[in-house]
Amino acid sequence: MPRPLTLAIAVALLPALAACNASTDDAATPDAPSAATPATAPVADTPAANAEQALADAVAGEWRTPANVTRDTYRHPAATLAFFGIEPGQTVIEITPGGGWYAEILAPYLRDEGQYVAAVWDDAIEGQPDYRYRLNKELREKFAGNAAAYGTPEVRVFDPKAPGFGPAGSADAVVTFRNAHNWVASGDGEAYFKAFFDVLKPGGVLGVVDHRAKPGTDAATMADSGYLTEDVVVELATGAGFSLEEKSEVNANPKDTADHPNGVWTLPPSNRHDEADAGTYEAIGESDRMTLRFRKPGA
Repeated sequence: MPRPLTLAIAVALLPALAACNASTDDAATPDAPSAATPATAPVADTPAANAEQALADAVAGEWRTPANVTRDTYRHPAATLAFFGIEPGQTVIEITPGGGWYAEILAPYLRDEGQYVAAVWDDAIEGQPDYRYRLNKELREKFAGNAAAYGTPEVRVFDPKAPGFGPAGSADAVVTFRNAHNWVASGDGEAYFKAFFDVLKPGGVLGVVDHRAKPGTDAATMADSGYLTEDVVVELATGAGFSLEEKSEVNANPKDTADHPNGVWTLPPSNRHDEADAGTYEAIGESDRMTLRFRKPGA
């Protein structure tokens, strides 16, 4: 898709930015309410060669928030992370983990071998939406409350208007879940994807999951709905220097028509709909999502 379309999308989405920031499923309306993390036994020591079992152990961890576990049927964490090639021994940066849905899996998975980094909005910058400060605080409390499970993950801050995620060439993988629509809305998509490229090692992986609009969806509809076309994400990534390596349908949902009255937030877990329609939207489930693996050239 030609670059001018991305710029048009950013311009069209700017009027909806405030509403989007107030309603993203991983920010103002996190996927599940915060809960005290129980102190439980850590993941058993597992060699990197047995990464599949180590990942299964992390997904099955008793420390996970029960409300988060109920979303596994829609989010397929083990299959998604395996598709991205996430393994023990890697340095993995998750961008704006929000309420920590994936952090509850990734931090224990990488606890003994590797490093999990949660990249969050810089708390020292004043004037940001309140949810950013709140979610950052809750995430730090989650990690501190159960070091046996989480180890010592790093919470690394960044300026959302000038994103940078660490020393150049220092990460094996960058992953982000249901966030790209916010960056496009704010007009910062190119800056984020360039920063992902810079922090990754040659040969490193960028894994993106986001709400998927139908091909050809116009900018105004994307602005209202919270869905993005795959073409928009691919253009941003390839424009930053990545190659699209593979797509997966692991998080596809053919029941989702992507044309709901309150956009993607009509569906679970946000459930912004009339109570009388609860059964209809629960039967649909969470949104249809693209799952894309990009690679930085080299190595």
